[in-house]
Amino acid sequence: MTLPLVIINPESAAGRTRNQWPSIASDLNSHFGPFRPVFTKRAGQARDLAAEAARKGIGLIVACGGDGTISEVANGILLSGKDCELGLLPSGTGGDFRRTLGIPTRPRDAAKILRDGRTRRIDVGRVNYIDDFGGQATRYFVGVASFGMSAEVIQRVKDEPSEWLPVAAPGWMRGRAAFASAMLRTAMKAPTTRVVVQLDDHHEKYLTVTNLCVANARYFGGGMKIAPDAKLDDGRFDVVSVGDLGARKILQNSPRVYFGSHLSLPEVGHALAQKIVVRPVDTGTEVPLEVDGELPGRLPATFHVLPGLLRVRCPR
Repeated sequence: MTLPLVIINPESAAGRTRNQWPSIASDLNSHFGPFRPVFTKRAGQARDLAAEAARKGIGLIVACGGDGTISEVANGILLSGKDCELGLLPSGTGGDFRRTLGIPTRPRDAAKILRDGRTRRIDVGRVNYIDDFGGQATRYFVGVASFGMSAEVIQRVKDEPSEWLPVAAPGWMRGRAAFASAMLRTAMKAPTTRVVVQLDDHHEKYLTVTNLCVANARYFGGGMKIAPDAKLDDGRFDVVSVGDLGARKILQNSPRVYFGSHLSLPEVGHALAQKIVVRPVDTGTEVPLEVDGELPGRLPATFHVLPGLLRVRCPR
């Protein structure tokens, strides 16, 4: 019998996963059972490891890390062409995808779901974009892709981790604090982006946005419920656009994003679509793209939803 593979990103949660791994492994072994661990040493390696394992017939691959690690493992499974199942052992800064699935943060509780949970087929997003070298690139995403203020927030979180919090602070608190602090500093500038957007076969629209999200899941940015009605298996993206609010209104309404009550604001648009095409109004403007908490490139971009493409171990 082939053991499940657990791919661990020791650098996730600002390196705390490395220190906490002995405890995580003990909980996993006690509440899930035997497994084979492998640690990543570079960005992108989780994708390669997952693809190789899936091609070799491993039926369950578990991602231990944050949203970026989960996304990499999902990409590896999908690139393999095999019907392998994804499992989650959360240990990261944001934890947004596991929130949508309802997977707890405590390793022992997540391990019990890996042991006793049900298999669920979910939709996956595919985005074509321009990479950092100026070439065409493609990747899958399971959570949210976005551009605008969110990309700058992600960059701040990566550059300025919340080291001011006590060492004993739980991971979810550190994640929330890191994203909230980065959002506050970014909002003071209230940046906007002018883009051309086409949903499915409808006419193009010219928009000025503070942020635009193409959501497969509900959460992004460390717990913001950006797409409160998003479903992982409805075959459509929730497209949420935030217009030119200005710094004061962004700060006043930021709590509403965490509770998912922002869709009623007149500056916020919401639509459902299977395909989204976006490009900057000014072709000379570089607009960074955020995908599952990572920054792989920039616009123009085309997003497609791929219904039921991925199997995931979920709570019953």
